Amino acid sequence: MASVKFEDVSVDFPIYNASGRSLKKRLIQVATGGQLGADPHGRVVVRALEGLTFSLKDGDRVGLLGHNGAGKSTLLRLLSGVYVPSSGSARIHGEIGSLIDISLGIDPEATGRENIYLRGGLLGMSRTQINQRIDEIIDFSELGDFVDMPLRTYSSGMHLRLAFSVSTIVRPEILLMDEWLSVGDEGFRHKAESRMKELVQATNILVIASHSRELVQHTCNRAIWLEHGKVRMDGGAEAVCAAYFS
Repeated sequence: MASVKFEDVSVDFPIYNASGRSLKKRLIQVATGGQLGADPHGRVVVRALEGLTFSLKDGDRVGLLGHNGAGKSTLLRLLSGVYVPSSGSARIHGEIGSLIDISLGIDPEATGRENIYLRGGLLGMSRTQINQRIDEIIDFSELGDFVDMPLRTYSSGMHLRLAFSVSTIVRPEILLMDEWLSVGDEGFRHKAESRMKELVQATNILVIASHSRELVQHTCNRAIWLEHGKVRMDGGAEAVCAAYFS
């Protein structure tokens, strides 16, 4: 069983050498959507998330809604373990898979085949596991003999096909996404859509940040609306979408 339980979770980012710079403080506030304050040492602090309390369980498909800077990406990175809470309690049980940056770890000087091992390793796969799936990955990517060419010789579409093919081979218990992935030309896009649907169906918990009402209503059974780092509304996807998009 997978589960997520947040209790009064906040995330602060200290801004060094910013004290007394009123213009810079204002720009930070506008750019981040967060709240400015000061820590006990007098350093300027941006509070990106404040007082988040919610639980996720098996079967939850959660859409994160909110304007740019509302805290959606910060929350995804908190769930993935990139950030830790500044205060509060965050308990996460289950293997986590992130599709936030599918090109992370890709080396342009390495071949496509070598990059499969690099990216697979970052996803937590052992060399043995990659060996067992590498033919499937190469076949899905449609790269053919180009898989043994340096990535710098690839077109942007070929690069994305490789990154997508590796990143979606895993089946995590908790899947994190920043918008729905759709890559390649029309033919590959159809394959990618099918792979994404299989991945979502296989995961216990899905958390996806999106600006698409149709996507959230079609894919999710729950939505969380973030505003300035706080939960503005948490409930059924239809109800939250109706309130947010209106």
